[in-house]
Amino acid sequence: MSDERTELGSDEAPDQGHDPSRRRLLALAGGAVAATLMPGVTLFARTLSIGSGKTPVRFGLLVDTTKCTQGCNACVSACQDYNGLSKDPGPDNAQWIRKVTITDPHTGFTRSFPVMCQHCAEATCVDVCPTGASFRRPDGIVLVDKHRCIGCRYCIMACPYKARSFVGRVIKDQKPWAPRGKGTAEGCTMCVERVANGKVPACVAACNDKGEKAMTFGNLHDPKSEIAKSLARFSTTTIRADLGLRPGVHYRGI
Repeated sequence: MSDERTELGSDEAPDQGHDPSRRRLLALAGGAVAATLMPGVTLFARTLSIGSGKTPVRFGLLVDTTKCTQGCNACVSACQDYNGLSKDPGPDNAQWIRKVTITDPHTGFTRSFPVMCQHCAEATCVDVCPTGASFRRPDGIVLVDKHRCIGCRYCIMACPYKARSFVGRVIKDQKPWAPRGKGTAEGCTMCVERVANGKVPACVAACNDKGEKAMTFGNLHDPKSEIAKSLARFSTTTIRADLGLRPGVHYRGI
């Protein structure tokens, strides 16, 4: 299976030498400022409460590519509408989630599926960020603190999934839950404010309501959750698992 944008590997690949002490420092720095990341969303306090029970929390996604059809873009449209992203495919407009198609050149086998920030446990965007603006919450969601981002774009270059973009102009009519300040990096937030209120991300809701019901969201660490049961039942993989980044987004059928 080959695609110039997407490569697959083994889930058992070793870590690639990340510095755990630096990761802890950045995690603490990110957590300390998370409370002011978005108006009306107390991220730091919320993650402490949901992660303090007997079952640790790590939110993730499962995409069943056997159900995802090439012509369906419900997830992409929902993300654009909910987060105030332009539907113009121009180079200056961000896509926090995009559909890609991979084809095996030997057999012609084809799959179409969405790709977004993979919310990695060993996130390279967090590793390279010089200010701690890119940080990973205790529940596994990777975010950008707009107050700390200096626009260096290191995270954009470091992401192997091409899931980060840069805001190069003033954005009008922003959504209060999705601040998009000029000169800052951005990417999929897994609709963190919806998750904080017990809802699923907008892309998942649209896939279930208008699409092919190919996306499942939930706590990867809760064996009773639908996503954990599916991962235990079906063979799945992650994109570029060979990098050892331990993504929170899993795929079935590729």
